[in-house]
Amino acid sequence: MKIAILGAGTWGAALASLLKRNGHEITLWSALANEIEMLKETGAHKNLPDSKMPEGIIYETDIKKAVFDADTVLFVVASEYLRSTVKVAAPHLKSGTVLATATKGIEKGTLFTMSEIIEDEISKLRVERFDTVALSGPTHAEEVAKNLPTSIVSASKNEEVAKKLAEAISNDYMRAYTNTDILGVEISGAFKNIIALAAGITRGMGFGDNALAMLMTRGIAEITRIGLASGCHRRTFMGLAGIGDLIVTCTSRHSRNNRCGELIGKGLSYEEASREIGMVVEGYHALEAGIALAEKYGVEMPITEAVYDVIMRGTSPKEAMKKLMSRDLKSELG
Repeated sequence: MKIAILGAGTWGAALASLLKRNGHEITLWSALANEIEMLKETGAHKNLPDSKMPEGIIYETDIKKAVFDADTVLFVVASEYLRSTVKVAAPHLKSGTVLATATKGIEKGTLFTMSEIIEDEISKLRVERFDTVALSGPTHAEEVAKNLPTSIVSASKNEEVAKKLAEAISNDYMRAYTNTDILGVEISGAFKNIIALAAGITRGMGFGDNALAMLMTRGIAEITRIGLASGCHRRTFMGLAGIGDLIVTCTSRHSRNNRCGELIGKGLSYEEASREIGMVVEGYHALEAGIALAEKYGVEMPITEAVYDVIMRGTSPKEAMKKLMSRDLKSELG
């Protein structure tokens, strides 16, 4: 397959390496000229220094050249830049190109998932219909780049399209599953970042494994509630994109959301913590949309609200945790 990957951060670079090793023709694009020059000169991403990029990847800063004649265009830019990137790429896509996203988030205002942003922006600029796919799951770039065993979900309303991309990405260290519940997969990916911020905050406050297990378990309950209210399938949230991604994001040293939360729990502001992380913290960008989505469907999401209070309203982590623990008692089966 001829695949254009738009976004040369750690995840874009890891996917480019994986897909190139699988024998596909890969073009990796970035709007940042210095990022592309670094990749050309060093053959490695600065945040993946122990992982060399395979030979033969085409590096590009011209998006028209990057997407020209591509069978699949995979968007891996930060969520806040996805719409603008789709808008620039759309006029240059050939009919029948599969449009995939490996970005996780929900857009403020519209409350669209990433694939919905792609569909919305494409519909304004093109007459043809393009199939969309969401790639998600417990897939830290640092491990994928080192060829460590990983599983991912390829989700699309068109099962054949999901299967085709799953086959393209699979090998003896990457196993892909398909799912037609693309909305559930994307809701999981957006909200698990918020729960990971909460997990990091508790670690930064000095709490232990009991608190972490509590937040992860009640976190997947929140994600499932909002997913079911949105019309998604319950089993999606028990799968790789749901509980699988939540586990790795709440526990791994590679998780930016987890590390950012830990710094906040130690007393830093979000701005100070994000500067120290030095990369996009998607949980922050999903917060306002997450709260709005919960209000839209009348779904109770106390952990999400607690993280919002700490980061957006300046509530102390100690006070937010006290509020969480003091809520009215209820049945776990309710």
